[in-house]
Amino acid sequence: MIRYQPSDVVDFVVIGSGAAGGVVAKELSTAGFSVVVLERGAYVKEKDFSHDELRVAYQNVIANDPQLQPNTFRTKASEAAKVEQRYNYGRLVGGGSVHFTANYWRLHPDDFRERSIFGEVPGSSFADWPITYDELEPYYTKAEWELGISGLAGANPFEGPRSKPYPLPPLPVKSSGVLFERAAEKLGLHPFPAPLAVLSQPYRGRSACTHCGWCETFGCEMRAKSSALASVIPMAEKTGRCEIRSGAYVRRIQSDNAGRVTGAVYFDSERREVFQRSRAVVLSANGVESAKLLLMSASKRFRNGLANSSGLVGKNFMWDLGGLVSGLFDHPLNEYKSVQVSRLIHDYYAADPKRGFYGGAGIDARFDWFPISFGLDGLPPDAPKWGGEYKKMLGRYFTHTFSTLAHATSLPVESNTVDLDPAVKDAWGLPAPRITFQLHPDDMKNLAWIQQRQVEILEAAGATQIWRYPLDDIGVSRHLMGTMRMGNDPARSVVNRFNRAHDVRNLFIVDGSSFVTSARQQPTATIQALAYRAAETAANAAQKGEL
Repeated sequence: MIRYQPSDVVDFVVIGSGAAGGVVAKELSTAGFSVVVLERGAYVKEKDFSHDELRVAYQNVIANDPQLQPNTFRTKASEAAKVEQRYNYGRLVGGGSVHFTANYWRLHPDDFRERSIFGEVPGSSFADWPITYDELEPYYTKAEWELGISGLAGANPFEGPRSKPYPLPPLPVKSSGVLFERAAEKLGLHPFPAPLAVLSQPYRGRSACTHCGWCETFGCEMRAKSSALASVIPMAEKTGRCEIRSGAYVRRIQSDNAGRVTGAVYFDSERREVFQRSRAVVLSANGVESAKLLLMSASKRFRNGLANSSGLVGKNFMWDLGGLVSGLFDHPLNEYKSVQVSRLIHDYYAADPKRGFYGGAGIDARFDWFPISFGLDGLPPDAPKWGGEYKKMLGRYFTHTFSTLAHATSLPVESNTVDLDPAVKDAWGLPAPRITFQLHPDDMKNLAWIQQRQVEILEAAGATQIWRYPLDDIGVSRHLMGTMRMGNDPARSVVNRFNRAHDVRNLFIVDGSSFVTSARQQPTATIQALAYRAAETAANAAQKGEL
């Protein structure tokens, strides 16, 4: 691998190596540019991945560690924020794409113009995107074929037009998928194979899924999960022009008096400050960390934070909303095997004014548990917490249960924000991000409505017992969207339609932060399509000397 010196002026510094950063690094380096990727976490190889649930899921060995980097949380600005872990992301090369569930939905064409279709939603900052599905479709296709996505084109009757099918067939259907499919069809719904960023067959030198069951939350030893680590980052490194620099915690994006970024200041693994110079910067840290970094990069010219003349950096934060409903069945399902999801529906995806509120959701069938997590939280709420009956229930319910998970809308609200906590610091002495978030009333109504649809599906599937989980506990968010909104008006957005900062011509912000709406969650396919498009724009601008 090539090694650049901090004194070298590279063409691009990319901050973050996840779903977006990995794609951007690959695209720019293959286009002939010198690239340094600054990644806070370690460069972990497939041989280092483990199925140790305690270490991975509870001790954060590949995710952000709240002991080192806490965040604070409150529901409104008048409250005092408390230290609570409220967001999760991958802290390693490949980022969250290493441990995500691997759902890989495209947005629907109407998602880009919902404000025009549905109308105003009082109390929200609901708006249309400045781009259309047709503009993004070629980049969805490129992502699916380059990364390796398994699915069945045409199976989802609500999906937009496609220029190519998926490169790989769907993963095999699971017991939950069969029961879900039968129940959905009984109810007049339209189940279809879940598109997944997991290889159903060998692809481009990578192995197919072995159905080990340790998928969501864990890294894939087989390189079957189409993470940035397994797919685009090796391509970037093979160019000889891309350095992946791990253990680099960026504390500031440096800018000059002319308002151009000149590189990034970071702490290395020894906590020494280093300044890597560059001609342009691509920020792909995630919707919380990217906002935090821009706010920490204030200067005389950018007093309220870099690229923040609109005052919207950190605002319109959207949450990873959804709801889980579980059912017990008479016969064994053994859902702990293979990928989490094999079937889903989009029948309730579109918002319908007849419901009396804005919102919609996709619903999938899954088993969202591993042994420890199931023992702690997987049984019905009225189940015993210890003793012989508890052990007996664990033995039966673990193999006889599946759940439906709703992936629901989260309305953009300007007062839902990410900013810098004035008192709490992380282990490096930097401000902790402070999250202010409260559900919009329509979000709560939508969650309750969609939960009832989930119960109906489990009843139709033949569940002998059904239990719900509380809807008012929003938990930890993994889809971090909306804090640097995309738009045509610099006064009402942070980046333009190509993810280029309005205020800083050589700064691109490419991650979930640019989302105008949350659609129905599952943002990864759209994040990566936007990354391919933004990288193309950045490369063209660099070739023309515009950066």
